[in-house]
Amino acid sequence: MDQSPFFRSWMILGIILTWGIFGPQAEARAFFVFGDSLVDNGNNNYLATIARADAPPYGIDYPTHRPTGRFSNGLNIPDLISEQIGSESTLPYLSPELTGERLLVGANFASAGIGILNDTGIQFVNIIRISHQLELFQQYQQRVSALIGDEQTQRLVNEALVLITLGGNDFVNNYYLVPFSARSRQFTIDDYVPYLISEYRKILVRLYELGARRVLVTGTGPIGCAPAELAQRSRNGECAEDLQHAASLFNPQLTKMINGLNSEIGADLFTAANTNAMTFDYIRNPSAYGFVSSKVACCGQGPYNGLGLCTVVSNLCPNRDAYAFWDAFHPSERASRIIVQRIVMGSTKYMNPMNLSTIMALDSRT
Repeated sequence: MDQSPFFRSWMILGIILTWGIFGPQAEARAFFVFGDSLVDNGNNNYLATIARADAPPYGIDYPTHRPTGRFSNGLNIPDLISEQIGSESTLPYLSPELTGERLLVGANFASAGIGILNDTGIQFVNIIRISHQLELFQQYQQRVSALIGDEQTQRLVNEALVLITLGGNDFVNNYYLVPFSARSRQFTIDDYVPYLISEYRKILVRLYELGARRVLVTGTGPIGCAPAELAQRSRNGECAEDLQHAASLFNPQLTKMINGLNSEIGADLFTAANTNAMTFDYIRNPSAYGFVSSKVACCGQGPYNGLGLCTVVSNLCPNRDAYAFWDAFHPSERASRIIVQRIVMGSTKYMNPMNLSTIMALDSRT
């Protein structure tokens, strides 16, 4: 019998409500995180690199009130997603604490400074580039297989939730890092973006080959609106046009690539998270979201607190919840909560083809 769109909408809503009532009691699924500083939980603390968040005031609002390596005043996006799926936060893969049963929670492989391309973030020297993150994911599976066997390991990975966040650094720490950068001499921006997308596709295909079956793929945020870019490129607080143009090219092409990949596989395994739209909502209208500023960072110095690093001698706002940006590039915990709320419950404006609550509801039926 044919089902009307109205009927199907109510059926999916019923599934979501059921998951909302019974989901927290379900066994938590593993969670794996790949990407850059937006999702790094502390891997770079174990590396000889300047791309670290291991000193105060980072972590000032974390439960321990100590820096953890997260580029946040408190919890970051992966922590908040872990809350939503009923799991404890994943440990950095390089943490010596990630052993035994804790491996079954998942792992965070992200490393601040990296991008889609291997030449992105070269100034940070010793970081875990995405190709190496995927190699570590293979190593992780070998370690878990020794613990629970090959078959159970494959099931754990297949049923896991995966988050991957890449792309921003390929613009701010590569193409636009310096005038006449190597990549800007090699490509126009209209050609650079499709090149990035084609390389990103290879990464996602490799994730699939390694067993990932539920993957949230974030686009770039409004990178031209970050305090660091305002401090260097803005005269009157307007977002940097060239970076905003890059983001406006990248995100639709990313969604199109993901939809094509899903069609090729024959299932909606990859979900595009439009973090540009999620973030621009509160950047454009901060007061509607309870922020006093979406231009000035809570921690920093110079115009918009956007120059240099966040350190103990930086300006520090007394109320971190009132600021959309924690430091020159990264969202505050409260802004991250808004982003994760959109990931969980957002419409197709934000999540394509479906949001996380729908994914969890559908998976609970299988």
